[in-house]
Amino acid sequence: MRGDRQKGSIPMTYILGIETSCDETAASVVLDGKTIVSNIVASQLDLHAKYGGVFPELASRAHVEAIGAVVEQAVRDAGLGFDKLDAIAVTRGPGLVGSLLVGLNYAKGLALATGKPLLGINHLEGHVYSLWLTEPSREIKFPVVVLIVSGGHTELLLMEGHGDYRRLGGTLDDAAGEAFDKVGRLLGLPFPGGPNIERAAQMGNAIAYKFPRAKRDESYDFSFSGLKTAVMREATVTPVGVEAGARRADRTPKLRTDISIHDVAASFQDALVSALVDKTARAAKAYGATEILIAGGVSANQALRQKMRAEAGLPVRCPPLHLCTDNAAMIAAAGFYRFEAGLRNELDLDVKPMWPLTNDAYER
Repeated sequence: MRGDRQKGSIPMTYILGIETSCDETAASVVLDGKTIVSNIVASQLDLHAKYGGVFPELASRAHVEAIGAVVEQAVRDAGLGFDKLDAIAVTRGPGLVGSLLVGLNYAKGLALATGKPLLGINHLEGHVYSLWLTEPSREIKFPVVVLIVSGGHTELLLMEGHGDYRRLGGTLDDAAGEAFDKVGRLLGLPFPGGPNIERAAQMGNAIAYKFPRAKRDESYDFSFSGLKTAVMREATVTPVGVEAGARRADRTPKLRTDISIHDVAASFQDALVSALVDKTARAAKAYGATEILIAGGVSANQALRQKMRAEAGLPVRCPPLHLCTDNAAMIAAAGFYRFEAGLRNELDLDVKPMWPLTNDAYER
């Protein structure tokens, strides 16, 4: 039990986190939900780059090959044995079903072998708790508004306590990161689109093109498909005189030669970031938030960080870059607060590829 590892009179809680929701095989040990003791990530970026996106079957196979070594290294780097862990937290969903199954089944086997409690964690909640690993000495005071922006998710939440969430809005179609990837592919930029569009935008004019700001209404929902279509119409030309039965490659719109990719990238990024900032800042004001938390892969975008800090009128907290993308430290941090609340899962736990983050999403 925890009594044999104490700092003074305060028990120390070590949680092992395991994350395999998409294309990163990751394991981490976190102390008391705030201090990263070890953090190992095996990236599959090079594996999927030639496909322009994540290939699910290849992702799950790569997880199978990597997970044992990744978990063992995380525990070894923490200077612990498995017997010194207090619980095992693993991503249960949302995510790719094949990838999720690899991580969950490994965690269940480990829990069975060690007798340690098992905690099934929502991937979105993990992103939220990446902020508790940022400036751990500065306490977060509730309520806060949380913007989760990644390749698969764009969610705006009101968080009024640990495990206490109210969904204010989210994307109705493409997630912000998905829009970055699709526009990046359209502009002929390498995968992933987000960082490459950001680099191109640094040399462009953000007001060169007047792209639409998504969902300019009173709701807190987002829509980026129209923005993506506007970029396609501005930046490409559809070949004329192509027969209906022509090959798909011949029917694909071609990038115009008279445009500036840098200007298109900058104008697109500005339109997307403006939509995120406008609605997040409005929600924070409406609900009396003490600060704004931004998490997920797109939170690495410097234009988003700068504009939010300039316009929100509140403190804005973002993860360090290495915690923006998928990692297991955030899963372990979320697991700590579930563990402290007395929540546990049984070994018949199953994955939830489509799993919204709500207050009633957890079972004891």
